[in-house]
Parts: sequence; structure tokens; C-alpha cells
Amino acid sequence: MAHALPTRVVRATSLASWPAWPRVQPPPQLAAPTTPARPSALLRRPETRRRLHAAAISDATPNAPRSAPASERREAIKNAKPFSDFLTDTFSRQHDYLRISVTERCNLRCLYCMPEDGVPLSPTRELLTTPEILLLSSVFVSQGVTKIRLTGGEPTVRRDIVPLMRQLGTLRPHGLHELCLTTNGISLHRKLDAMVESGLTGINLSLDTLDPFQFQIMTRRDGFSAVRKSIDRILELNRHGAGIKFKINCVVMRGRNDREILSFVDMTRDHDVEVRFIEYMPFDGNRWNEGKMFAYAEMLDTIRAAHPGLHKVRDHPNDTSKTWKVPGFTGRVGFVTSMTHNFCGTCNRLRITSDGNLKVCLFGNDEVSLRDIIRQSNGGEPIDEAAFEAMKQMEMNRRQDLAGSDSRPLGVVPTESELLNVIGMAVKGKEEKHAGLGELEHMKNRPMILIGG
Repeated sequence: MAHALPTRVVRATSLASWPAWPRVQPPPQLAAPTTPARPSALLRRPETRRRLHAAAISDATPNAPRSAPASERREAIKNAKPFSDFLTDTFSRQHDYLRISVTERCNLRCLYCMPEDGVPLSPTRELLTTPEILLLSSVFVSQGVTKIRLTGGEPTVRRDIVPLMRQLGTLRPHGLHELCLTTNGISLHRKLDAMVESGLTGINLSLDTLDPFQFQIMTRRDGFSAVRKSIDRILELNRHGAGIKFKINCVVMRGRNDREILSFVDMTRDHDVEVRFIEYMPFDGNRWNEGKMFAYAEMLDTIRAAHPGLHKVRDHPNDTSKTWKVPGFTGRVGFVTSMTHNFCGTCNRLRITSDGNLKVCLFGNDEVSLRDIIRQSNGGEPIDEAAFEAMKQMEMNRRQDLAGSDSRPLGVVPTESELLNVIGMAVKGKEEKHAGLGELEHMKNRPMILIGG
């Protein structure tokens, strides 16, 4: 039974920690500015200061090419391995970006993500364990994946999220370049410092409104102030040179938050953040209809009316968003246009759901279980820490017997050959592009919460 929405009561709202950020109309009364938080112990540690100082120097000219000596570049090209055929589809798209959902649970109930009553949760034994996530990540990195993003559900509600990130960080010498997180920001501020120390390089934070009252309507929960703390902390760490790539994702829904587009754009005035507006997409249980969708062209018209100088900037080859910039603003504005202008031709993304299924397309309903394959080496049972350590010991013994200099990370799945064949078949079966308007909304798919954002 749907609950009636409460009558709005406008109260004074403090956005003191965002003094240069926009106010939702009508503007609330601002409280007196608060004293900025002091840098945490993370920033006071000598080794962290040295690392952040080095990062700040290297980022001083972010648009300048960073080039190695010519001899090093020639040597790198000479020794470069061809990209894995297992991760290359029939349209020559190379998939070097892996998104892993680490939990089905979430502390919000966003309108576009899950039904109001939530979703049936999988039994614990059906979900990937931490060692299983590490095993799968190791295999994908060995084949050329350079970027891993942890999603959910809400990944910060996973109890061992920080140790998991720390262990994933050990894949850096083996080819992992970026370790990122998609989060709603509710709990992030409590774990952010430890995550940065563990190797976190990028954050996509979902925020669909700057109005605390509207936040409760769109998420069916309270928590706007907690999200604000997380954003403030990210900005503070970046001011000290942390170098976190920071994006805010806003799903625009007609009649809900489309009036706030300009307020979100104004967030980029003084802050190095990319605000990305996402077209409302259909998933099971989110009651999508075309009338609720606020399209890319409409968003551009809305922004241009206030900022005529808005101009396109160059995107990276595999970007999911089309990036624009308002002259004089520090940050950028992006648009994720899955519904009206798909970007399938340059897609380099694969997804693993929290129950261990590989999805080669967000909108595809074909899935294959990787969990069941890796569990064959453990009698079909979940691989816990004890089983993982036994597998690593077996791998060490094998390498000693071979007396080789195999530099791959330990813990390689005994069923790796079968696993790669299944991954390769799934990737080769990826369509050239997903269905469009008129078809997509009628296709069966998981709720977004069970896919991983």
C-alpha cells in the first residue's frame, strides 16, 4: 500500500558547510558558518603527507601529458602484451573496466532503484565471499582489467569493505590502476579516510536533490546531513592533495527534481567536481514511464538558458557521459544518455552481481554464474578464508615445483581455464547495442539494486 506523502513544511536548513553551493528555491535560511573540520590523523601522518604532496605536484598541471623518457616508452611498447581475447567482443571492444556489486543491501530506498518494500535478499551462501571477490578480481586483472569499481546495494554497509579494498589494492603491481566506489554517501564519511589509505582513487556519489525534504521523498529515508558530511570530507581531502576523482550522479525525473538542475550545475562553480545528470532508466519495480524521463536535450536547453556559454569538452574514449563546462566554473557537467543517445559503441564495462553472475550489458538479461565455477575447487561450497589460504598454499607449492618466476598474484583459481572460457563466451555474445526506447521498458531485467549501480 502506497504511503501518502507528508505535507511540506519549510524549515530553516543549514548548508553552512557548503557556503558557495546553490540553494534550492525557495532558498532556506542559512545558519552561521561552522568552523571547518581539522585534518584527521590520516592527513597528519608523515608518510601520508609525503604521498599527498607528491600527488599534488604531479597533478599541478592536470591537462599536461605525463610522458616517460622515450627509451622507456619504446621498451613498454616492445614488451606490451596483446589485450586478452577473453575480454574482447566480436565488435573489437576491449573490456578493461569491471564493476563488482559487493552487497544487495542498501540503507536507502530510492524511487528509481528499488521497489518501496525492498527486494528479496539472496541467502548468504549464494553471495560472493571476500576471497571469491579477490579471486575473480585477480583473474580479470590478469587478463587486462585496469579499473575496478565496487558497487551495491550500498557498498559501505558491507562490514569488511575497507579490508576488501585493501586486499584489492595488492593487485596494483599486476595491472590494476584505479579502485573506485559508487555510494549514496550515508556512511561514507565514517570510512573515507581508511578507504583512501587502502587505495581508493575515485568516488561516484549518488545525490538526486539538494533539498532535505525532497531527499526524504526520493530516497524514502532521512540522511541528507550525513551525505553532506561525506561530500565535505571528500572536498577537504582533495584540498590536501588526496586526488580523489569525484563525481556526483543525479538521476533526473520530470516533476521530481528537474527544477534543481541549475542548482546542481552551480555546485561546479567553485568545486572540482563533475555533476552527471542521468536519464531515468527502466528497471524492474521502478515504475518507469517515458513521461517521467527528462531527456538529454531538455537538460542542455535548461542549462544553456542560464549559461549560454556552456560548451562541450573532449571526452575520454570510453566515457559513459558527455562532458560540458560552464566558462569560469571549476568543475564540469556530464550527461549519461543511455535512453536517447546510447554509448554502446565504446563500452568497456563488465559487471559481476553480488551473487556472482557476469552481466556483459547493464540492460541485458543474459547472465552466467562465475561463482559456481570457482566453487568447484571447494566442493561447491563458498570459499571462506581457510579455503582461500589452502588454495594459495597449493599455488605456492605448484610454483615451487615449476621453479619458475611466475609473477601472477597468488590464489589463482584452479578452474581458471574453464572460468576464462565462460567469460570469453559471454563477452563474445555481447550485442552491438542495447535496446532503445519502446523496447527497453518492456524487457525483463533485475531491479537496479540487484545489478549494481
